[in-house]
Amino acid sequence: MASFIRQFTSSAVLPVASSTSSSFVDIPIPSFIISNSKSATWLYTTVAIVGALLLLEQSVYRSKKKHLPGDSWTIPIIGKFADSMKPTMEGYMKQWNSGALSAISVFNIFIVMASSNEYSRKILNSPAHAEPCLVHSAKQILMPDNWVFLNGKSHVEYRKVLNTLFTRKALSIYIGIQDAIARKHFAQWLADAQKDPSPQSIMMTARHLNMITSLRVFCGNHIPEHGAIEISEKYWDITQALELVNFPLAVPGTKVYRAIQARKVAIKWLELAASKAKTSVANGCEPECMLDEWVKELEAPGYKGRKDFSDREMAMVVFSFLFASQDAMSSGLIYGFQHLADNPDILAKIREEQYRVRTGDVDKPITLEMLEQMPYLKAFVKESMRVKPPVTMVPYRTTKAFPISNDYTVPANSMVIPSFYNSLHDPSVFPEHDKLIPERWLDPNSSANTNPRNYLVFGSGPHKCVGIEYATMNIGLVLATASVLMDWEHHITPESDQVQIIATLFPKDGCLMKFTPRPRP
Repeated sequence: MASFIRQFTSSAVLPVASSTSSSFVDIPIPSFIISNSKSATWLYTTVAIVGALLLLEQSVYRSKKKHLPGDSWTIPIIGKFADSMKPTMEGYMKQWNSGALSAISVFNIFIVMASSNEYSRKILNSPAHAEPCLVHSAKQILMPDNWVFLNGKSHVEYRKVLNTLFTRKALSIYIGIQDAIARKHFAQWLADAQKDPSPQSIMMTARHLNMITSLRVFCGNHIPEHGAIEISEKYWDITQALELVNFPLAVPGTKVYRAIQARKVAIKWLELAASKAKTSVANGCEPECMLDEWVKELEAPGYKGRKDFSDREMAMVVFSFLFASQDAMSSGLIYGFQHLADNPDILAKIREEQYRVRTGDVDKPITLEMLEQMPYLKAFVKESMRVKPPVTMVPYRTTKAFPISNDYTVPANSMVIPSFYNSLHDPSVFPEHDKLIPERWLDPNSSANTNPRNYLVFGSGPHKCVGIEYATMNIGLVLATASVLMDWEHHITPESDQVQIIATLFPKDGCLMKFTPRPRP
């Protein structure tokens, strides 16, 4: 029968049936029916396969999730991708408050969110089970051999070298650069405000101030003015590409592609700066920036660490410092201006301290010794960054199964994300946790000071921020000098208290300010 049908379909002509055959055999069978039958078979098979894969996806997700809070089923393929494209603090808070550990999935990447201080610190302090991965595109942008992705002994040894760049001796070099650049930019802010007195967003102007400050602190005059401007202008592309979720492929037109092009520009200038720093120190010049100090330290008689750092390696380190200082410090600085404008009683206390320590001379550059006499300023910076932490979480990747609690093990190759916000807003440690109270840091016996484990603004563990002193010094110095040279008024909008998440936190309206010169005391 089968050969009979094949013969029919090839010729589309039926053979003459025998007289004993049933009459229905003589009915012609159109070839398109058989063709459609084959198409339908492929369609049903494809649907069955896709259905099985989607069912498998759900089964794997539920198997990994186990009893953790989170959606019982994940959206096929994309998961929480839509929510991740435009993250909100409200969305994050909902996830954090769902449990100390909770689960989500984005493009089949299984993610465990940790909201409690205990589990967040455990992730940060478990290098044997998890390593920082920042965001999916981070290695493409920062380059996979950047020191920030090292782990274990190699990371410890590298970090020992970098710690020498933030000693008191080094900071005493940086602070003069920071003070001079801040004053120069304030003069420009005031000149711009005189031309246009309407409130203006300080988001980009503060970022530019931070970028130029960091470039001059890190590289001195080894980068020409036009090179510094080029890096500053292009760096925004890098910030946008380091959001938690982005299109992962570096094809033209994508954020990741533009970030890689911006990185190439920056690395070119930073390699030049490293080369010039080596030449300068070799010629007997005293250190005038971080790269100079690094080269000088490598030649010190008592130095026993690694000495063979290439221009590229030094450039990648400075590039990683730019990433940390540009985004986190900019966030801290912008919210610092906003918090002071919205709390004039706190600003008045800072000004009183400034006039006292400066003995009325507002033109006198700040020194480390002067900063040490400004405890209220230090307390304000610490409190401002607690209320609005620049970084709310840092993604890690599990390198093997991670028994994070007695009843749950995070699967290997999952993303595990410690969050800092709940630790910094724990009402048992920080009474009136949403309120800005610098005084809580002035009492050594306060719950804030007796629970240092909760202050996760700069992380914890082996990957804790290496430049804490530099960052807090810069934010404090800028705000302190601004307080005696300028008055500023915050133009409050419905979005002023809303948060925009672009790698770090920023006011959604860009923080609209109006600056005017402040009379001399």
